[in-house]
Amino acid sequence: MSLDRGSAESRYEVEPSHALTPDKLYERQWAQALLDRVMGLLREEYARAGRADWFTALSGTLGRPRGEAPYRELAAGLGTTEAAVKMAVQRLRARYRAVLRAEVAHTVARPEEVGEEIRHLFAVFGG
Repeated sequence: MSLDRGSAESRYEVEPSHALTPDKLYERQWAQALLDRVMGLLREEYARAGRADWFTALSGTLGRPRGEAPYRELAAGLGTTEAAVKMAVQRLRARYRAVLRAEVAHTVARPEEVGEEIRHLFAVFGG
């Protein structure tokens, strides 16, 4: 029995390198696309308000637990106070939640499904 090494290698390269099912992969891609859209909408809002630099500086705080953002460094980079940065981060987080809820609302049949869909959205990344 002969083995075609080239054929075996090429088949191996196209095999998934993870254990996710196609359904799970689709859900992950959809969730990432939705989160990317939310960030894009926020970026546009900040740009229209002439605060694109603030969005760029503060957007990295969205993935961090509260209190773990480098407020002092952000304030120095933005030429403002630490208190102003903390307030701006709080406002950005609130706006992020509002935009996310609005975008998810477009994907569900009833408004009462939004909270459950958001929980599912983040669970998709949990495993």
